[in-house]
Amino acid sequence: MPTILRRLVAFLLFVVALFAQSPIGEWTGAIEVPANELAITVRFEDKNGVLRGRIDIPAQGATDLALTGIETNGRAVRFAIEDVGGDPTFAGELDEKGEVLAGTFTQGGQELTFRLARKASGPAAIESFDGFQAWFDESRPMFSVPGCAVAVVKGGELLLTFVSGERDREGTKPVTADTLFAIGSSTKAFTTFLLATMVNDGTIEWDAPVQRWLPEFTLHDEPLSTRITPRDLVTHRSGMPRHDLVWYGATFDRADMVRRLRHLELSHDLREAWQYNNLMYLTAGHLAERVGGSSWEELVRSRVLARLGMARSNFTVAEMQRDEDHAEPYRKDDDDVAHIPFRDITAIGPAGSINSSVREMARWVALHVQRGQIDGERVLLPDAMRELHSPHMVMPARPRTSKEIVDVGYGLGWFVDVYRGHRRVHHGGNIDGFSAMVAFLPDAGYGFVVLTNLDVTPFAECVVRNLADRALALEIRDWRSEMLQRGAQQDGMEAAGKKGAEQERKKDTVPSHALADFAGDYAHDGYGACAIVLTDGVLHLDLHGIRAPLQHWHYDVFRCGHEVANPEIEGQKLQFTTDLEGEIDAVRIVLEPAVEPIRFSRAPDARLRDPQFLARFVGVYDLDSMTASISLEGDRLVAVLPGQRFHLEPQRGLVFALAGQPGYSVRFVEGADGAILAARFRQPEGVFEAVRKKD
Repeated sequence: MPTILRRLVAFLLFVVALFAQSPIGEWTGAIEVPANELAITVRFEDKNGVLRGRIDIPAQGATDLALTGIETNGRAVRFAIEDVGGDPTFAGELDEKGEVLAGTFTQGGQELTFRLARKASGPAAIESFDGFQAWFDESRPMFSVPGCAVAVVKGGELLLTFVSGERDREGTKPVTADTLFAIGSSTKAFTTFLLATMVNDGTIEWDAPVQRWLPEFTLHDEPLSTRITPRDLVTHRSGMPRHDLVWYGATFDRADMVRRLRHLELSHDLREAWQYNNLMYLTAGHLAERVGGSSWEELVRSRVLARLGMARSNFTVAEMQRDEDHAEPYRKDDDDVAHIPFRDITAIGPAGSINSSVREMARWVALHVQRGQIDGERVLLPDAMRELHSPHMVMPARPRTSKEIVDVGYGLGWFVDVYRGHRRVHHGGNIDGFSAMVAFLPDAGYGFVVLTNLDVTPFAECVVRNLADRALALEIRDWRSEMLQRGAQQDGMEAAGKKGAEQERKKDTVPSHALADFAGDYAHDGYGACAIVLTDGVLHLDLHGIRAPLQHWHYDVFRCGHEVANPEIEGQKLQFTTDLEGEIDAVRIVLEPAVEPIRFSRAPDARLRDPQFLARFVGVYDLDSMTASISLEGDRLVAVLPGQRFHLEPQRGLVFALAGQPGYSVRFVEGADGAILAARFRQPEGVFEAVRKKD
């Protein structure tokens, strides 16, 4: 290269670097005053080679105030507000990219900190994402994602949206920036934001006992229950593991689920371990309802969605489906992508029921990027926002998939980590047929929303990482290949695990009873009812409508088979147990691996509560030298023996327990014609048969 050309290139590079460190342009941010922030907007421009500037302070009604004494020295920038008492002066430094200006504000001898972010909504910011659409369109089918929408936020503004694929494959309807998707657990941050507004109001305290507002709230460990706080509920440190199949598919209301918590086994002490828990977020939402005097949905709508103009965002599957521009749910099943039913999760709403679009979610992210303000309006105080975004619980060490991402902890409804040297706050979401990721880079002023209509996919996180690399002007890393490779490895491990399970199976064993004897209704005080149904010679488990065929494994152990609509219980094992009489009395199911298998006791046969059926047993029975009389009182049988009277509690078949007498029961004997012939009184020392007298 000729010398003169090298000098020209060097000069141009110098000019570019100099301009990158120039404060010319518009900046937004705040001065941090005690317990609050004073929002400001600063504009610098070059007037014939001289820097000029103006400042707006909306909260003080001050607009377009002139700046004076503007000085720059390398990355250092200094300026003052003209004709204002106390000599208000800013002295700060630009970051390496010239995107953030932070430092000290002084006035009247008082020192405060300030922080400004360059408003880069023009061509320079947009150019950072050149080529993304091509990468996006190429990558989406690699992850088998039917459709995806993306929003990029810079400061308080929606900078860009991207769409790819179809929201409805069968109807060949394309995704738009306004397509509604389920955001799943990204909802949790809305619940913590709602609680933060109540903390600001003084109606809730983060660190006071939950029982102050919900006296009925009790966990399996009652002393622990008196200590747990709202902060514990939303930082996954209650001591309770997930127990997700309590709510998944269930029709319990929120109050009922809170009452059921006492029957769910804990696996740790309070604040001892981080264990993700949707039921605690349900409780947090119910707490807000109790204090706020209306439903969680109404509170979120009035305190958050309405203030952000998120008019189409909603809380139920029914509302979502009524909107013409909504996405259909899909799930990958081996090499196929199946269209699956929507999952109604209204009851667990505070943990994950919001549906929204990337255009409306961009408003939510902008609120967080701007630390609690939107369109110049303060929605939540800065200190409250910092509390939401700060880590409150250390999470267990996870296998490092990359040295460039370091976990920090869990905040209030947000994960906090360091992404390639930059602080990142984020939360994903996953519910039947949908995956989401909401993330922002607080120090760079960028935020991202990625919504997809395929569940259990890493694609949303992959998109966020690619966008972050572009926004931060980093070398774009090939996260796509890494994630696809890791996914293939996981699939291989799962296949190997299934094959390995066969090695532990006891071969050539048979069940202890005929399959029909296992069929029936079973119940647990926390999980509710489940049914074992015999259909066409195959047993099926039905838990809250979640069904799976049962494959005999060994002895009285069965295993849940494949069901594309209900992968949650595939591979789970069930063990049937018998009582001392050899009757099937319970089924133990591994629904929460952190605790002992959940025991569902066999429920009495429904017909044993039917007075018309029970009338068959009424009569007098000869028992050696005495008689036993069986009568009917309402829907209960009563046995009267000399000097004794017992209510008979329904069990199963033709068996009743003697109330208040453990180990004592009566089995009625039925003839071939269905007539009741005798009653066998079973007790620890033996069985005594009483023959029914003829009428």
